[in-house]
Parts: sequence; C-alpha cells; structure tokens
Amino acid sequence: MQINMIGLFTDQFDEMKAFYRDVLGFEIADDRPKYVEFSGQPLRFAICEREVMKDTTGYEGYQTPASGTPFEMAFECESPTELEQQFEKLLEQGAVRVKAPADMPWGQYAAFFADPDGHVHELFVRS
Repeated sequence: MQINMIGLFTDQFDEMKAFYRDVLGFEIADDRPKYVEFSGQPLRFAICEREVMKDTTGYEGYQTPASGTPFEMAFECESPTELEQQFEKLLEQGAVRVKAPADMPWGQYAAFFADPDGHVHELFVRS
C-alpha cells in the first residue's frame, strides 16, 4: 500500500481553507461545500469539516477533535536565509509562531509554526 492522500478534519473549515490556500499557497484542485482538496503536492492534501465525515460514515469519532498536534508537515528550504524569509512571511500572513529558526538536535536548521487549528508544521534546511 502507498499513501495517496492526507486528510485533515476541522470545525474551522473556512479559516483552515484560507490558511492553506492564502498563507501556504496551496493550489485548490477540488472545492466543494465543506471539503477542499489541494493539488501540486507530492500527495493529495484535503481539509474536510468534521460534521461532513460524521454524516457520511456514521462514525461519531469524527466529532471529537484530536488533542495536541496529531501530525506535522515539513517544508524543505534551500538555505537558512530562505527559511528565515519564509518563516517571517508566514507569520505576517497569520501563521502562529511556535519556535523561531534554530539549529535542531537532529542536525537540521528549522523553524516551527501553527495553523488556525493548532497543527504545528516545520520549515527546515538539511545540514
């Protein structure tokens, strides 16, 4: 089996759609009421309102938001300068600062930010 899509479930559909489209620059491939799929990624990425999935599957578990940060996306940058510029741009556009650019114990230079639901994502430069 091979991963084809990652789906994110939210109660803040409009805010999350706007963040991934406008702040991260993801291009919309499929836009439906309370569901959006983005193209141009190594795999498909979709956001769907929790209520839609609960109604579609009958599974009540979709109603319970995950706690903490259940997943992370990591975006590779070409250089520390590019990372710092991208990080500042993301913050100016509404991303939440989690950790400013710094050397990480695993040997990368990285910075961390969060989306409107609190999912933490990473910008990094390979060492």
